[in-house]
Amino acid sequence: MSENISCPVSFITVNENRVRITALFVILTSVSYLLAPNWVIPAFLVLDFFLRGFGFGRYSLFAAMSGWIVRKLSIKNKPIDQAPKVFAARLGFGMAILLFLSDVLSELTAAYVIASVFVLLSFLESALGICVGCHVYTLVKRLFPGALKAAS
Repeated sequence: MSENISCPVSFITVNENRVRITALFVILTSVSYLLAPNWVIPAFLVLDFFLRGFGFGRYSLFAAMSGWIVRKLSIKNKPIDQAPKVFAARLGFGMAILLFLSDVLSELTAAYVIASVFVLLSFLESALGICVGCHVYTLVKRLFPGALKAAS
């Protein structure tokens, strides 16, 4: 199945271990929302996903904390292409906006579903190294050929 998956490529690498730690922070943040819903949590997710998805990752709190953990624990560098992670962060940005809007509009069922999806997708990345963004990218590329030329 993995041979049928295509991901965007930038030929710029990032540390997969750092990315997976960042996903762990998304899990913890999403679970905290599920336990104690507050609009500040989705607002923070919107900001952090925006920073990581649109070229301002150096200002992301999650990226900074992940980098600190990697350095302090001397976790080895495992290079992986950056483009799929940026694409996934952009998808996360969209989901975070939906979570924020669901919360402020008091659509708590929708908010809980979105936060739960965050937990699931982030778990797949963090614990198993499965980038669902690549699967979404492949699907969009098949359904709308040419739509992702700028994203590649």
